[in-house]
Amino acid sequence: MNPRKKVDLKLIIVGAIGVGKTSLLHQYVHKTFYEEYQTTLGASILSKIIILGDTTLKLQIWDTGGQERFRSMVSTFYKGSDGCILAFDVTDLESFEALDIWRGDVLAKIVPMEQSYPMVLLGNKIDLADRKVPQEVAQGWCREKDIPYFEVSAKNGINVVQAFEMLASRALTRARSGGGNYLRNHG
Repeated sequence: MNPRKKVDLKLIIVGAIGVGKTSLLHQYVHKTFYEEYQTTLGASILSKIIILGDTTLKLQIWDTGGQERFRSMVSTFYKGSDGCILAFDVTDLESFEALDIWRGDVLAKIVPMEQSYPMVLLGNKIDLADRKVPQEVAQGWCREKDIPYFEVSAKNGINVVQAFEMLASRALTRARSGGGNYLRNHG
């Protein structure tokens, strides 16, 4: 019997304040949704073990605060990450317009840059009626940057697992090709 390979991956979730980063993470890890809103100060970390093919992945997912005043501190958490979820709120145009800044912050801290760094974009809160960012606009932004896009609802659990697991799969592929933390775990 062939023992399953084990890999640790560090993933980060970033985006503007109030887009639902913590809710997305809790929906993915615990399958729960909390109505009460609390700002994340700095970062918090949740872990989840999943199996992809013949590999057991331990995902360490860093939930970062979205407040402007924490941006420089939060960006130190990006270092050593294997993949990133960018999140925005489909009912908040400003959160979508800030994505280039968040993406730039992450890419500026990622070393090495020889492999393409895995990212996925999540348009959260599709369960709400007052949408401000059309799906086509978000898809166009992603096409330009070659980033997969998911319309999600942390509240209803729509597409959350699929988005996280696509990122995990891409991060694993990158790690196996010599990027990220793979060698640290297996070298």
